Amino acid sequence: MTELDEHAVLKSRIDQVLDEFVIAEAQALEDIDTSLAPVADQLRVATEHGKRFRAAFCYWGWRGAGQPDSEALVRAAGAIELVHAAAVVHDDLIDRSRTRHGRPTAHIALRDVFTRPARRKPSARALALLTGNLLISMAGQLFTTCGLPSAYLSRARPVWGVLARELVAGECLEILRTGAEPDPEASVKVIRYKTAKYTVEHPLHIGALLAGAPPGLLEAYSSYGLPLGEAFQLRDDLIGLFGDPARTGKNPADDLAGNRPTALMAHAMQSAAPGERRELHHLLGHGKPSEQQVERVRAIAHRTGAVARVEDMIAARLREAHEVLADADLTAEARRALSGLATFATARRH
Repeated sequence: MTELDEHAVLKSRIDQVLDEFVIAEAQALEDIDTSLAPVADQLRVATEHGKRFRAAFCYWGWRGAGQPDSEALVRAAGAIELVHAAAVVHDDLIDRSRTRHGRPTAHIALRDVFTRPARRKPSARALALLTGNLLISMAGQLFTTCGLPSAYLSRARPVWGVLARELVAGECLEILRTGAEPDPEASVKVIRYKTAKYTVEHPLHIGALLAGAPPGLLEAYSSYGLPLGEAFQLRDDLIGLFGDPARTGKNPADDLAGNRPTALMAHAMQSAAPGERRELHHLLGHGKPSEQQVERVRAIAHRTGAVARVEDMIAARLREAHEVLADADLTAEARRALSGLATFATARRH
C-alpha cells in the first residue's frame, strides 16, 4: 500500500468520526428549536470536505512516538479538523468570500433564513460567526471525550491554548497587513501563524504529547512542521490564483478583491515595473476583478518572477522538512508516512 493509499484509509476513518459526531451535535441543536435547522446544516457543510491533513499529522505524531494504532487517537485527531472548520467559516466571513468547495459560504447560505432585505446580510453574518464559535466548542468536546486516558489528555491540553492564540494572531496579522506595502517577510510571518503552525506543527505536537514523547521529538516535529506548514500555505496561495475553480471550489478573484497580503503578491509588487505596479494597485482591493483582470494579474505574477520565487520557497522548505525527517528519532513507519504527507501536501493542485 502506498503512502497515498494509507492516507486515504486514515482519511475515511477520520471522516466517519466527524460525520457521526457532527450529525449528533447538529441534531441536538435542532432539538432545541426547529428554526435552528439552517445553522445545524452549516455545521455539516463546514465539516464534510477536507483532505484531513491536520488530523493525519496528529495521528503520525502519535505513531512516531512509538504508540500503536488507536481509535481513540483518531477521534482526538478529528477534533483538530473541527478547529479548521471553524477557522474556515470565520475566514470566509472576514474575507467576504462567497463560495467554498463550490458551495455558498456560511454567511451567504444563511441569508436564505431571512425574508426582510434589511436583515439578510448582517443577520446571516452573525449566524455564521456563531456557527464558527460552536465548531470550536465542539472541537474541545470531541477531544476531551475521545476515549484516551485523562492523564494523556492533560499532557496535550496546554497546546490547545497555544494553537488558538497563534491562529487568532495570524488572522489579526493578516487583517492588519491587508492593503499595506508589500513585504515578503511579513507575508511569511502571517502564513506561519495563520496556517502553518495549526496545520502541521501543533497537530504533530498534540499527537506526540498524547503519546508522552520526549522533548527531542517535539523539537524535531517543529523543525519539520514549520517549513512544511509554510510550504503548504505558499502552495495554497498559488492554487488560489492559478487553480481551476471547478476543482478548487473557490473563485480566484477572492484574494485579489480582498488584497490579501500573500507572499506571491508581495514578490510580484516588489519586482513589477512601475506601470505594472500601478495596474496591481488598481486591481487589488477594489472590488471583484473580471476574468480578464485576473488573467492580467497572473501574467504579471509570472513576468516578475514571483511565481518562480514562490515555487523556490516551497521547494526549499520541502527539502528542509525531508532533511529533518531523515535524522529524527521516530519510528520508520511514521518517517515514511510523514515524508509522503510532506510531498502530497505541497505538490497538490487543488
